[in-house]
Amino acid sequence: MDYKQRIIEEAARMFRTYGIRTVTMDMLANQMSISKRTIYEVFSDKEELLEGVIEWMAEKQQETMTAVLSESDNVVEAIFRMLDLMQEHFNRMSPAFLLDMKRFHNKVMEMQEGREGIPYMNSNAEILNRGIEEGVFRNDINVELTNKCMFEVARISSDQQVFPPESFRSGEVIRNFYVNFLRGLCTPKGLKLINQYEQSGVLSSKKQ
Repeated sequence: MDYKQRIIEEAARMFRTYGIRTVTMDMLANQMSISKRTIYEVFSDKEELLEGVIEWMAEKQQETMTAVLSESDNVVEAIFRMLDLMQEHFNRMSPAFLLDMKRFHNKVMEMQEGREGIPYMNSNAEILNRGIEEGVFRNDINVELTNKCMFEVARISSDQQVFPPESFRSGEVIRNFYVNFLRGLCTPKGLKLINQYEQSGVLSSKKQ
């Protein structure tokens, strides 16, 4: 692994744990036992480092989502698995991380929102088309329009100004919004699967 990748991965861990503003280049260099100059040879400033971290996180999340889709028996199961992973993702993340992203790094956030880089939600069109093919989503939905709506549901439900972390847990907010939105897209077959996974969980349902 080269220095750039090592720096990105350690910075990602520290940002998620302590928040972006708290972590300095000095702290990162000390944690990695390298000089601060080495970091600046790869990244011109902290903003560029953050861009690298966010891009890497989005790539890792896309890889995870692709794997979940290929391993699941149906698209509803895949969605519930991804929601579980998202819940774990937020549970491990310091609330300061997302708060710092919104307050101090609007440029980076705007760049990522333009790429639709919300964790686990970047390939809604693939999810929708697969759901239609499997008969769990209605075949009369407008995939392009619904794709944009699903992205906005995920974006708004993760907005800490709307849902402050001291009052709402991010993963639970997204799960509630997303599952209720999906119900409007479902056929009776899809609704049956949603109820099944909500009541007993994905792994328990697969054992039945």
